[in-house]
Amino acid sequence: MILHIATVNKFMVPFISLINNEFPDQDHEFWLSGARKLKSTPIERRKNIHFDKDTLGDRALSLIKLFLLMNRAEKIILHGLNRRVLNVLLVNPHLLKKCYWVIRGGDLYQYQSPKPKVSQKIKELKRSFIIKRLGHIVTYIPGDVELARKWYGATGKYHECLIYISNVVDFDIVPESPKIQNPDSKIKILLGNSADPSNNHIEALERLLPYKEHDIKIYCPLSYGDQSYAQKVIDSGHNHFGDKFVPLTSFLAFDKYVEFLKSIDIAIFNHHRQQAMGNTITLLAMGKRVFLRSDVTQWKMLENLGFTLGDSADITLRPFDNSKIYENSRIARENFSRRTLVRQLTKIFEE
Repeated sequence: MILHIATVNKFMVPFISLINNEFPDQDHEFWLSGARKLKSTPIERRKNIHFDKDTLGDRALSLIKLFLLMNRAEKIILHGLNRRVLNVLLVNPHLLKKCYWVIRGGDLYQYQSPKPKVSQKIKELKRSFIIKRLGHIVTYIPGDVELARKWYGATGKYHECLIYISNVVDFDIVPESPKIQNPDSKIKILLGNSADPSNNHIEALERLLPYKEHDIKIYCPLSYGDQSYAQKVIDSGHNHFGDKFVPLTSFLAFDKYVEFLKSIDIAIFNHHRQQAMGNTITLLAMGKRVFLRSDVTQWKMLENLGFTLGDSADITLRPFDNSKIYENSRIARENFSRRTLVRQLTKIFEE
């Protein structure tokens, strides 16, 4: 049995569906925290899905069940290192060698976050002890593995895998042939993917100032994240660009968001760390120009695959050569397909 431990979120819902559709049910069990969110998520109740109990009376029994599942499992896939998982592993270090840590940006880059409270420092000590001893690391960005080894002394075996459906090009929604921008039309710019300060919106807005008199429209998704920070971005955007800056403060349904991405010409992700990869891959497959910081781990990975990228430190409105646009789309389709994901997961599960 392979046990997946995770929190209910937008990545896990389609992942569970993928596993249950592509792999035998009896081979996989899911332990999910965040059971209170069940009503708002389309997770079907199945025998192989268990929800963590967070009420005081059920907490002890819930932990015992988790402990028994972890000991029975042949492999444990950790989709995040939350407090409950850290505590169980800390007192059961014999489980660490059969654990596969799926590196997520927020998980890894906690290393760089300030830790003014004693409780935060203690949690980081726990993380360091556990990450160093985990038997396996799962990601598709080699640079994140290098950082895990550098920051935490991680020794686990690296397994390349896209893991989540969000990192896959959906051929049903991405046009087979990318649409080439009309040089005489308004240039639509996507800035960032959330109201997280890691987007560094204001720095990117300042780099766009030389083009404020051009025929542009800047769209900025701010519907989730730090809303006080979002207001600062909105104020800055309006001050610099007036009505050419359009904050997106309401959540867009998936199909509407996809149509919105199809209308974009340029995307700027000025993050200081690995983030927004699902958006990046989809936009490249659509033939859009994507600007990233050249010092983030995904830059090197994408560049090694052959993608043509723009550096967010040197934003330009000049279009890429059409041949590069078509090549970006081809590379994305070839390397980020559902077939590739299933093959990679199969290798992890069966080795």
